[in-house]
Amino acid sequence: MLFDDWCHEAPFRLSGIEPPPSSLGGSPASIQAHQGAWHVCLKEHGEPMNTNKVPTKPFPDQKPGTSGLRKKVKTFQQPHYVENFVQAIFDAAGDPRGKELIVGGDGRFFNDRVVQTVIRMAAANGFAWLIVGRDGLLSTPAASCIIRKRRAFGGVILSASHNPGGSEGDFGIKFNASNGGPAPESLTDAISRRSSEIDTYSIVDAPDVDLSRLGETDLGGTVVEVVDPVSDYAALMEELFDFDRIAGLFASGFRMRFDAMNAITGPYARVILEERLGAEAGTVTNGEPLPDFGGRHPDPNPVHARDLVELMQRDESFGLAAASDGDGDRNMIVAPGMFVSPSDSLAVLTANAHLVPAYSGGLAGVARSMPTSRAVDRVADSLGIDCYETPTGWKFFGNLLDAGRITLCGEESAGTGSTHVREKDGLWAVLFWLNVIATRGMPADEIVRQHWKRFGRHHYARHDYEGLDQDVANDLMQDLRDRLPDLPGRSFGPLTVESCDDFAYHDPVDDTVSRHQGVRVFFREGARAIFRLSGTGTSGATLRLYLERFDPSPADDAAGGGEPLVSVARAAGEISELAARTGRGSPTTIT
Repeated sequence: MLFDDWCHEAPFRLSGIEPPPSSLGGSPASIQAHQGAWHVCLKEHGEPMNTNKVPTKPFPDQKPGTSGLRKKVKTFQQPHYVENFVQAIFDAAGDPRGKELIVGGDGRFFNDRVVQTVIRMAAANGFAWLIVGRDGLLSTPAASCIIRKRRAFGGVILSASHNPGGSEGDFGIKFNASNGGPAPESLTDAISRRSSEIDTYSIVDAPDVDLSRLGETDLGGTVVEVVDPVSDYAALMEELFDFDRIAGLFASGFRMRFDAMNAITGPYARVILEERLGAEAGTVTNGEPLPDFGGRHPDPNPVHARDLVELMQRDESFGLAAASDGDGDRNMIVAPGMFVSPSDSLAVLTANAHLVPAYSGGLAGVARSMPTSRAVDRVADSLGIDCYETPTGWKFFGNLLDAGRITLCGEESAGTGSTHVREKDGLWAVLFWLNVIATRGMPADEIVRQHWKRFGRHHYARHDYEGLDQDVANDLMQDLRDRLPDLPGRSFGPLTVESCDDFAYHDPVDDTVSRHQGVRVFFREGARAIFRLSGTGTSGATLRLYLERFDPSPADDAAGGGEPLVSVARAAGEISELAARTGRGSPTTIT
C-alpha cells in the first residue's frame, strides 16, 4: 500500500490516530522521518471542527520589546488582545501548515486561559502537532530545549520573566524561533507590523484540552501532545554535567538552598537536585509554582531574595545558595558570606569551564551584553578566545551561538547560558557551579577570591530608576547623546572622561546594525558608566545606570562593591543631571 492510499483509508478519529506503518512504500514511511506529510494528511481527513474567522481591530501597543510583548494582565484581558498578537505571530513567522509548535508558560496568572487560546488558534492556523507542557507549564530554557530536540517550527512562551504576577501583575507572550532562541529583530518587527494592520484572526470552536493528563488529543486534525515539562530538560542536564561527581558532593554532606520563588523552576529543581543528585529533602524551597508567585517578586537578586543572602551570612553549614526567576531563565548565586554578581559568575564559569564535561574540549568564544562588567573579557584574553560585546537581549547571542563563534554567554541581569539551548538558563548555571565546586574541592567563596586574585576585580552595580515619565526619560537620553562630543577630557570629581559613545552593534554574522543601545562613558581611571532605557518594564520608563570600576589588586573581602563606585555614581549623576531631570534623589533599586 502506498502512503496516499493509506491516508484515504485510515480511520482518523479521536480514539484511533496511528502513524503510518513502516511497511508503507512511496512517500513518508514513518512518523519520525516524515511527520509533516502525515500531519497534513491528518489535517485533511481528521475529525471535522469549526474554524472561526473573527473580525477584529488593531491595538496600538503591540510592539514586542527585547523579550516579547509584556503588559499588565488587565491589558491582555481585553477582548481580542491575546488573539490579535498570537495571530500576528503566526502570520509573520511563516507557513505553519504541517509544522510542529511548542507551547507553555511559567504558570503566572492568566497562563491557564491563554494557553488554551494559543492551542485553538494554532489548530485553526494549520499546525499539525502541538507539544504542550503538562498544565500548560514550561520553563523558558526547557521550551528552548524541546524546540531544538524536536526540530520544531518554534514555540509560543507565556511569561513576563522576572516581573511580578497575579491579577494586578504582568503577563507576556513571546515567540521563539526554530533555533530555540527569541525571535530576531527582523521577525519581531514583522510581528509588530502585522499587529498594526490585523483585521481577523482564526480560532477553532472547541472545548478546552485537558492539559493535566500526559498523552495525545486530536483537535480537528491537529495533535495536541501533553508532555512532562521536566524530563527532556533533565536528560539534557545529565548529558552536560558530571552528575556522579555532583551526587558525590551531596553525599559527602554538602548542603545548599535553592529558592524557586514559587515560580516555574521548582519542579525542575526538585527532580534534578533532590531526586537525581541526592540533595537533602527541603533543599528546594518555595518549590510550588503559583499564579501570583506567592505574593513575591520573582526576580533573583539581593533585594528580592534577601533571605538567601542573610542565610549565607549566618549559617556556615550551607556551601551554596541559589535562586531562579519567574520563567526559570535567570539565576542568583550566593557563596558563603558573599553575593556573587552575575558578571563575576560569568567570568568564573568561563575560567573553570574546562572542568565540566560538556566544555572540557575548550570554548569557541564568549559573549556578554554591553552593560555586563568586563570581567569575562580578561578571562577570554587569558584563554586566547574571542569575547563579543552585544546589546542587551538574549536574541543577540543567537547568531553567535548558531555560527559556532561562542560557547558561553551572559548578562548582568542574572542570565547565563551556552550552546546547549538558545536561552539563558538559571538551573543550568547552578549545576555548573556545583560541578566546579565538586571538581575543585573548594568552597565557592574561595573560588571567587582566587579568581579576583588572578584577574583583578570589577566592582559593579546597577541603579534602576523605575516608573519615570516616558518623555522625561527619552529627553534625558537624547540630551546625553547630544553632549557626547563635549565630554572627553572633562573631569568630574576624581574621574576624567577618556571616551564616550552611543553604543551600536554590528552583528559579525549577518551584518545587521542595532543602534542606540545605550550611552557609554569611559573614564581614564578604569571606570565606566552606562545609561540605558530598559525594554522589559510595563509601567512608565525604567532608566538603568550601570557603574563599573576595575581594581587590579583587590583586598581580600567579599563586600567591596559600594565604596569604589561612589565617585563613578557621582560623576554619572553630574554628567546626566539625573536627579534634577527625574526628581529622584536615589534609585528605586540597587543590585
